Amino acid sequence: MSLRGEMLRVAARHLIKRGTRPEIDIATRRQRLLAYERWVPAAPRGTATIDKALGGIAAIRVATPASRDDRHVLFLHGGGYVSGSPALYRHLTWRIAAATEAQLAAVHYRLAPEHPFPAALEDAAAAWQGLLAEGADPARCVVIGDSAGGGLALALMLKLRDGGGMLPAAVVALSPWTDLAITGASCRLNAAADPMLNADDLRPLAARYLGGADPRHPYASPLYGDLRGLPPALLHVGSDEILRDDSVRMAERLRDAGGTVALEIWPRMPHVWHAFVPYLPEAGRAIARIGAFVRQRAVGTADG
Repeated sequence: MSLRGEMLRVAARHLIKRGTRPEIDIATRRQRLLAYERWVPAAPRGTATIDKALGGIAAIRVATPASRDDRHVLFLHGGGYVSGSPALYRHLTWRIAAATEAQLAAVHYRLAPEHPFPAALEDAAAAWQGLLAEGADPARCVVIGDSAGGGLALALMLKLRDGGGMLPAAVVALSPWTDLAITGASCRLNAAADPMLNADDLRPLAARYLGGADPRHPYASPLYGDLRGLPPALLHVGSDEILRDDSVRMAERLRDAGGTVALEIWPRMPHVWHAFVPYLPEAGRAIARIGAFVRQRAVGTADG
């Protein structure tokens, strides 16, 4: 692990983990993230960033000089289903668009508790259908999500498959939250080691999103779904994360269902360390890994 990585762990523990304690209300969380947005660097010159709805869902579209017209990424942000926005990720999404050589659309899905489950999933599905309606070839499309958005990306695969819809070429989940029943051993074993997330924060967040729904409903917690027939998946997670086992068990279940999955457990990396680019060298390397995976998978029927 790099020296910057170790420094980041210390900073995250003091500046981020303390700010996500269960007693911090949703309005305060959102206000803090909105303040952070002002400090997020803009994309470099030559990158096109526009607000344009997708399937009736508000979205931010990103295209870099490296982005191909025929490859697309649907990006679902994290935030525990109660906060976050595409604008908060603009320093990351243009890098993903460049690494994957794709057009990227980051979706403003509805947030809980005002819009509980399954509102976020319905919005993600509407955005996906909107992408196809614009002429995107699903074999050249990938869905990427981080944290809650990573769980949402995997849940979207189940919903699309169950509805007989077209599936993307692959799915990428970064530190995904796949088990809202919170049964993973790492939620307990890594509670002290995780430099960013509070284990005690998970149940209140899950309750706000679920709104009384079963935490083991596959569309809320894809870990409990029938995972047969899903597209190839790439999962990234840090070794010390409380959500580590959400990825480990998800990968095991995908393999047991006959799926293709690459699980990468990065030593000592914090939750969604990709977002700390360009400060963190490991973030750049992880984004490059995502780019290679997507370019390999999203080649289209005519190419393969």
